[in-house]
Amino acid sequence: MKSVTIKGSQRESVGKVSTKALRNAGKVPCVLYGGEKPMHFSADELSFKKLVYTPNAYTAVIELESGEKFDAVLQDIQFHPVTDRILHIDFYQLFADKAVTMDIPIRLEGSSPGVRNGGRLLFRKRKLSIKALPDLLPDFITIDISKLKIGGTIAVETLLNDDFTILHPESTAVVQVKASRNAIEDEEEEEGEEGAAEGEGATAEAPAAEGAE
Repeated sequence: MKSVTIKGSQRESVGKVSTKALRNAGKVPCVLYGGEKPMHFSADELSFKKLVYTPNAYTAVIELESGEKFDAVLQDIQFHPVTDRILHIDFYQLFADKAVTMDIPIRLEGSSPGVRNGGRLLFRKRKLSIKALPDLLPDFITIDISKLKIGGTIAVETLLNDDFTILHPESTAVVQVKASRNAIEDEEEEEGEEGAAEGEGATAEAPAAEGAE
């Protein structure tokens, strides 16, 4: 998995006055858990842009002024209720032999025949929570929808992998194609109708553009 480097400074004082001063200076107070004891540090708010404001999943490399580096994942984040500025971030330190939980984005590939026939693509789960060793964390989970017909569903049970554990019930729907009012229920029937139209010298209409909700 790709990582984002966060350059920070270890905090000597963690009181309210110190925390307020950090935020006024455009910095975010953070805590790194998972080691022998929690480590408090701060970093510029702008340095979290790629890690926080993205649909992708990244690990983090926390690089302190002392030269120490820590591999970590974002565990919790607090935003200001009015301004949406980042108030605080908790990280969890990564170790090669300890599994970690992360939300991994879903990437769809292919063209659904159900959608081409007028069905509606419903993307139920855009991310899945998984548990894996750090070296086995995927950047995304790919789902091929090229055989997904009207009424079809791709559930978690079809995405099981030896490299990670998906933390959702196997019956959880990830992506579906639902029938719409003008949908053609049977792809084979559609092909037959097109063949008949071509035999009469008619021009078949182009399939509807694929869309998603």
